[in-house]
Amino acid sequence: MKYLFLPAIFLAGSLFVSSCETKNKEKIAELEQKIAKLEEDQNSAMAKPSNVQSVAKIDPSTLGSFKFDEMEHDFGTINQGKVVEHIFKFKNDGKSPLVISNIQASCGCTTPDWTKEPIKPGEEGHVKVSFNSAGKAGAQSPTVTITANTSPSVTRLKLKGTVNTNTTASKTVGPVKK
Repeated sequence: MKYLFLPAIFLAGSLFVSSCETKNKEKIAELEQKIAKLEEDQNSAMAKPSNVQSVAKIDPSTLGSFKFDEMEHDFGTINQGKVVEHIFKFKNDGKSPLVISNIQASCGCTTPDWTKEPIKPGEEGHVKVSFNSAGKAGAQSPTVTITANTSPSVTRLKLKGTVNTNTTASKTVGPVKK
């Protein structure tokens, strides 16, 4: 008697699998139609999305151009609490006066100062960076970010070095020999 139900179960399972395959084929066909429609729309119109702004090409004759002697300065190893300064000098290699609109330091320990008036083509300017090591220890790498009428509009200068703490020499690490 058990064996009489086996063919019926097999037949029901086959019908179920067959109906699932049909549904999957329909879904695949529907997706393929959607993809074809998207490709057709893209190829035929190449329509610009509504959220895209038109951007005019930059005329190089309206820009200044930085030419720094160096973009990074290593102040070496200093003791904690010391203030170091470095002046990054640059020349305007552009065809228009170079205007620095803003300079921002990566942290409060770094203070920038710079040539505020426009720098004519061929003339020189500077960015002076002061780093205060108070409360700092170990490797340091503060940066200053310059925004100006250049291409690209952002330029980064970097200081790097190591700050020793005043108490490092007196601290003993590990076991002490007697």
